[in-house]
Amino acid sequence: MKIGIHKNHDSFSERWIDYCESNNIDFKLVDCYRNDIISQLDDCDALMWHFMHKNARDTKFAKQLLFAVEASGKKVFPDYNTMWHFDDKVAQKYLFEGINAPQAESFVFYNRKDAIQWAVNTTYPKVFKLRNGSGSENVRLVHSKNKAVQLINKAFRRGFKHYEGWSNLKERVRKYRKGKTTLWNVFKGIIRLFYTTKYARMTGREKGYILFQEFIQDNDSDIRIIVVGGKAFGIKRMIRDKDFRASGSGFVLYEKEHFTDETVKLSFEMAEKIKSQCAAFDFVYIDGRPLVIEISYGFVKEVYDPCTGYWDKDLHWYPGKFDPYGWMVDNLISSIEK
Repeated sequence: MKIGIHKNHDSFSERWIDYCESNNIDFKLVDCYRNDIISQLDDCDALMWHFMHKNARDTKFAKQLLFAVEASGKKVFPDYNTMWHFDDKVAQKYLFEGINAPQAESFVFYNRKDAIQWAVNTTYPKVFKLRNGSGSENVRLVHSKNKAVQLINKAFRRGFKHYEGWSNLKERVRKYRKGKTTLWNVFKGIIRLFYTTKYARMTGREKGYILFQEFIQDNDSDIRIIVVGGKAFGIKRMIRDKDFRASGSGFVLYEKEHFTDETVKLSFEMAEKIKSQCAAFDFVYIDGRPLVIEISYGFVKEVYDPCTGYWDKDLHWYPGKFDPYGWMVDNLISSIEK
């Protein structure tokens, strides 16, 4: 048995490689960008590729390639159930509705007339989101009908940039003032005012739909629970100063006391329903009840290294360090051996 691993920067791949080497698991490095990737996998039983939603090349073909490899009879990570909804908040709306998950209700429209009619009759505030983006990018709080209509008109006319230079620069400055980033990173944000990202250039503007979500008030944080097979771990992310957004804030708490059994149990239940290999669920709360707002399969690994322990499916807590990337490899091997 052999696993093909695509190695790329800032991904899970280095952790996978370290785990395979430490546990004498046969693997080889493959290059998913090459035309002959399918033949590269001839002697492999599986492919692992942590593709990135902000990598312009990955977004062109990663899901399609992994679907094809899975259809050939090989195992993949992430597989179809794990990734089809990745970085697509519209898809996630339908997914949560389909599994009857307790969620912050979302509203999506594909023509201007229906969207305007809804905006005139709904209550505010609402949260506006583009289908793509992470770390609270492309997320705004809409306080009035007039602002909602303005966004709707833009969505069905010129559309939205994937990269907003000014808002991104302000976020870099905020993190610099809090000691969360470097002056060099702020300088790069200034450069981005004049030269947008490669991803934004290749994908163009987002338009032809609009997505709003209910704003759940009185939350000073959100909770992220990540389920990998039969284990789970989590973080609590505090909101930014004078803001409502928590993802990407840089203020993270790890102690077990911040997480309820109800939230962890719900995370296991949803991951099992959607048959996901790895699911990172984001929650807010209303009257103490968890509501899921987003899902991802990927995460920034360094943020989770300080986690203080993990749960099993019976909600038993295991304090101390752990290796979720090794869990991914072991679970994939188990699926091959079945």
